[in-house]
Amino acid sequence: MTLVPPGSTIGIVGGGQLGRMLGMAAAQLGYRIHVFAPASGPANDVASAFTEAPYDQSDRLAAFAEACDVVTYEFENVPLGALAAIAGDVPILPGLKALEIAQARHLEKAFVRDIGGRTAPFALANGEEELFAALEEVGLPAIVKTVRMGYDGKGQVRVDDQARAAEAWDAVGRRPSIVEGVVEFSHEFSILIARGHDGDARLYPPPWNVHRDGILHRSRVPAPPEIAWQALEAEALAGQVASALDYVGLLALEFFATDQGPVFNEMAPRVHNSGHWTIEGAETSQFENHIRAICGLPLGSTALTGARAEMENLIGDEAAAWPELLAEPGARLHLYGKDEARPGRKMGHVTRVSQ
Repeated sequence: MTLVPPGSTIGIVGGGQLGRMLGMAAAQLGYRIHVFAPASGPANDVASAFTEAPYDQSDRLAAFAEACDVVTYEFENVPLGALAAIAGDVPILPGLKALEIAQARHLEKAFVRDIGGRTAPFALANGEEELFAALEEVGLPAIVKTVRMGYDGKGQVRVDDQARAAEAWDAVGRRPSIVEGVVEFSHEFSILIARGHDGDARLYPPPWNVHRDGILHRSRVPAPPEIAWQALEAEALAGQVASALDYVGLLALEFFATDQGPVFNEMAPRVHNSGHWTIEGAETSQFENHIRAICGLPLGSTALTGARAEMENLIGDEAAAWPELLAEPGARLHLYGKDEARPGRKMGHVTRVSQ
């Protein structure tokens, strides 16, 4: 991989808040960013160029690739074929193998299982009859999740009674789904790993994640003892995943802490909501380390800047508390510049670091 020096242009596919924070980190290192998205979004506020087009519009993608020195993506639901079409024209990092696996829940579960990770029991259902069979195989209670496109609790439904299987199939839009056995857990946590072209990898302290209505509410570091001992196994697995994918960039893996040890839930081949605390709470943020990695720069330290750090998402109308948050000593407010505060929509976050 040729070094992408400061002054170059980084292409970001996707225009959301993750792209915005990537762009801010890139600008600090002297890079320009070019956003490609179907509509303007938070990332455009910090972009030097913007291509507005559907993700699969090949001629616009080709022109975008020509204008960039390296391309990354801020969410995993980009049409794989569209990026594959420009992969010969510009480096795309993380690589497309990671994107392909992360786009399909059954593929990522099988991938992690096959390299020795612990997962919930799961089965694939491409139709209603297969759903009945999968529920028999996995057992009840179970969670039915669409194979593709679900996030923040969307595209999934819990099934406690086999008689409700048809109703569940309708609830997920009668789309191909994965059926997962319910995991009894005490905590949820994630592993954030940054990996460079040379295989050098840096792990962040694992955050303890608390969800509310299927959406991440709060992440805290350091993790409590119930997580800390399980994180060692989870960190080793994250290293195996990153190595097997020849991964370059920031990779996030989510886990359940159980009596049997860490159970893998899902992965994201990108910067992650549970790593937002790193902007103030770590010596090098997840966003900066992602930029460093894809540009071939040395990775930065992931050490904590204080004794503990906490990130709290501001969902919907919660962002209206910005005056109080700005007045709170030690609180660091991040608003994403979104124009409408809808229920369930991430409008910003606040970070608190204590010494």
